[in-house]
Amino acid sequence: MKRQKITIGSILEISIENSYYVYAQILGKASYVFFNLKSSEKLINLEILKNAKILFINAVYNDVVNSGRWLKVGKISIREDLKTFPLKFIHWPHDKIKWGIYDPNTGEIRNSTKEECKGLEVAAVYEAEHIEERLSDYFAGRINLDRQKDLDVFND
Repeated sequence: MKRQKITIGSILEISIENSYYVYAQILGKASYVFFNLKSSEKLINLEILKNAKILFINAVYNDVVNSGRWLKVGKISIREDLKTFPLKFIHWPHDKIKWGIYDPNTGEIRNSTKEECKGLEVAAVYEAEHIEERLSDYFAGRINLDRQKDLDVFND
């Protein structure tokens, strides 16, 4: 695989199910946006991503890009709505303070309620295979077991 550097604004091509391509953009601070676009052919015009719906924004380990597993295929400007990262939730099941909000923009963590955390992504850094599986499950209409485990904490 080709060695690559992490470059903010770069578009990454992610192969799923050995048949389709999904795209992400490097936002910085380990954050990546994953677009709601699946194609059986490689995108030629990356500008289409400027209007694509967002599936989720998550942190990914650097080696996913550095190793070339997700190939950099171009670069476009980061959309305005992606310049501020969404808040993430933290759950400490064995602590008196069970819930927290993590702000990836500042690195700050504050106490919160369970209600405030609903609808947020968990504060975590993911391996490539976890993201690829989540994307495959989403496009196949399946429940992603890792994501479901993240959401199950709201049921206790």
